[in-house]
This record gives sequence, C-alpha cells and structure tokens, in this order.
Amino acid sequence: MTDERELYKPGDTVPESGIYDVFHDSLDGHEHAHPHKVTATRGMLFPPCRACKAHVGFRLHHTAEHVDTHDLFRP
Repeated sequence: MTDERELYKPGDTVPESGIYDVFHDSLDGHEHAHPHKVTATRGMLFPPCRACKAHVGFRLHHTAEHVDTHDLFRP
C-alpha cells in the first residue's frame, strides 16, 4: 500500500501545525539517521538536515494546534 500523503522537502512551507514523520536518504549507502518525528508549526519552512542537506523528507503524521493559537489559551 502506497502512502499518498504529500512528502515535503527542505524549503517547503509547513502547511499545518503538527507532528511530522522525517525520512533521511542514505548517504553512500549508509543510514545516518533512522526515521523519526518532529513538531513543525504552520508557516515555518522545513529545514535541511545538517548531514544529508536536502535529502530529507517530511510527511504529516497528525495535526496539532499550537497552544498560542487556540481560542482557550491565546494571550
């Protein structure tokens, strides 16, 4: 089964705040990082990896509203 959710690259704008799965390409056939999760906020740019540069992808795992933007917690 193919995952049809969009894969974002460094420099793309984060479309929705939430938790993203991160996938690093192998460098010279060696993995430098296993898949992991990060939090990203809508509007920021996805960053490059320090090791594999632009050879990293981000896929939305699930959305999560930032506490500062929620009506019950907004300052």
